[in-house]
Amino acid sequence: MGTAAILDPQAKALLEELAARGARATHMMTPEQAREAYLVRRHFTQPEPTKVAEVTDLAIPGLGGDIKLRLYRPFAHNESTQPVLVYFHGGGFVVGDLDSHDNLCRALCHQSDCVVIAVDYRRAPEHVYPAAQLDCLAATRWVHDNAAQLNIDPKRIAVGGDSAGGQLAAVTSLALRDDPVIRLAFQALIYPVTDALMQSESIERNGQGYRLLKQDLVYYYDHYFQGQDVRHEAMASPLRAADLSGLPDAFVLTAGFDPLHDEGLAYANALSAAGTATQYVCFTRQIHGFILMGKVIDEANLATSLFAAALKRALHKEIK
Repeated sequence: MGTAAILDPQAKALLEELAARGARATHMMTPEQAREAYLVRRHFTQPEPTKVAEVTDLAIPGLGGDIKLRLYRPFAHNESTQPVLVYFHGGGFVVGDLDSHDNLCRALCHQSDCVVIAVDYRRAPEHVYPAAQLDCLAATRWVHDNAAQLNIDPKRIAVGGDSAGGQLAAVTSLALRDDPVIRLAFQALIYPVTDALMQSESIERNGQGYRLLKQDLVYYYDHYFQGQDVRHEAMASPLRAADLSGLPDAFVLTAGFDPLHDEGLAYANALSAAGTATQYVCFTRQIHGFILMGKVIDEANLATSLFAAALKRALHKEIK
């Protein structure tokens, strides 16, 4: 007989600390309040920033105006051109930005020896579906088209993200699958949103008491996807795509006490079933969002290292 997992003691202590601080659930705040709370929380949950060789803010043209990017370059660069991860932050399509994920991007850059380019895509409710997706796709195309200027290898471009950003990485991979010019090398999906119809059992099982609430998901999705009809589309719910073949190799990470656990696992299984080489890791005792919390949750640093190691293996291998 198996033993049921318990909540990681450090995650439990964090949840108790947030409760003691009177932290409100996201769905009880306006988007502006939720964005501020998300940024403030990083000061006591995130570790000190990792030093990298270069951090440069950029702006590129997008359909809705300029898209802000932040480029991180590692100290190690023995190759003439470097591989790159185009990273899409989490935050339910409503919160999060370049600053909320700055520490994670620095750590991934340093540990993987890859350039990381973070994308500040348009957020809801000011910009609804598919605005974020279009910005992420435009940024990925721009990185490819400007590879020489950026000193990166256009054959070694990965996309990645956490939560909503994981969804954006998945749908960017789908959107570029048949592109005649760009061939992505890898996709890294950290507890991704893959079914905007919210039909996974883990949403009921983990939707209360573990920081990301079922009501928060409703709040996020109502702001971004709005009408129910679009949530059936593959670019909203990649798990519902008719065909997942021909996609880049994948790394998928989930958390056991996360409402999104089941749909992340289901997507990893679907990728494998479609013939995509997929590495899957579950941190059984963790909560949603934990990879950003390395100051207070040790397993966050392990998860970051696993992510970086998978990226390094995929992008630093010899290109045929």
